[in-house]
Amino acid sequence: MDRVNPGSLKAWLMLPRFHFIPLTVILVSLGTAIAAYEGYFHFGHFILAMIGSILVHMTVNVINDYYDYVDGIDLNTQRTPFSGGSGVLPGGFLNPKQAFWFATVCLWIAMVIGIYFVLTKGWLLFPLLLVAGFSAYFYNVYIAKWMMGELFAGLNFGPLIVLGSYFVQTGRYSWETLFASIAPGLLTSNLLFLNEFPDREADLKGGRKHLVIALGKEKARYVFILILMASYLFIVLGVVTKIMPFLTLIGLGTVLFGWKAMKGAFTYYNDTYRLIPALGMNVITILGTQALLTLGYVVALWMKP
Repeated sequence: MDRVNPGSLKAWLMLPRFHFIPLTVILVSLGTAIAAYEGYFHFGHFILAMIGSILVHMTVNVINDYYDYVDGIDLNTQRTPFSGGSGVLPGGFLNPKQAFWFATVCLWIAMVIGIYFVLTKGWLLFPLLLVAGFSAYFYNVYIAKWMMGELFAGLNFGPLIVLGSYFVQTGRYSWETLFASIAPGLLTSNLLFLNEFPDREADLKGGRKHLVIALGKEKARYVFILILMASYLFIVLGVVTKIMPFLTLIGLGTVLFGWKAMKGAFTYYNDTYRLIPALGMNVITILGTQALLTLGYVVALWMKP
């Protein structure tokens, strides 16, 4: 890690792990693009939903760093560019209390934005926000120890964020939007899943329970491949059944990157250093597929008669 002074601006900027925030930007844009495709778009609500969602994502990242440090996980894990936390707390650049309150304030602000949308767009949004808030703040305390981390990661950074972004535009939910969010959710789940491979031993010592621990790395690699293949399948099914516009098939444009991620995970599942390129290919596959799905809706909107 480059030189970082304790308490410096650089330390604060490293803490939320902004390099993962594009995931939220793309998914909020996807939900908004689906609404726009159906004839609903309010720019102010789009920006406000984006800010709130980014704040929740920052809460997730920082509170994860806090508990992984307190539980000793980040003190034992082998960090990679894609896993192992920000390194801010183990490096002593900020103290745990600062990180905890940073995450708490981010969530409070996001809650204010959420309450505004509940009051203006409808109470049906509240259960979704409740699940998202609980997941963000109590992921490490409960969810990660109940072997449900992958499920909630895919749920929150998939159906919940896409449906929420759609709801603040339309004031309703739709089965079409839910279906369109399945592939992004599976992909996000797989992002966490593969990143758990290098962290398995440290997570086990820290009291976590997840699929890589339960199955072992050798068996878990097959699950990773199946989830990735399923995400592409749902895109095809969405188009074949005419739930999603034909142009969303461009989401399949990341297949080559997906193949490289699967090949790397299958071969180097037990070698963290040689697994790193596969982790990178997995990130490109996930963000690329979700971005292309969004682009498919935007282009389909402009091609409407």
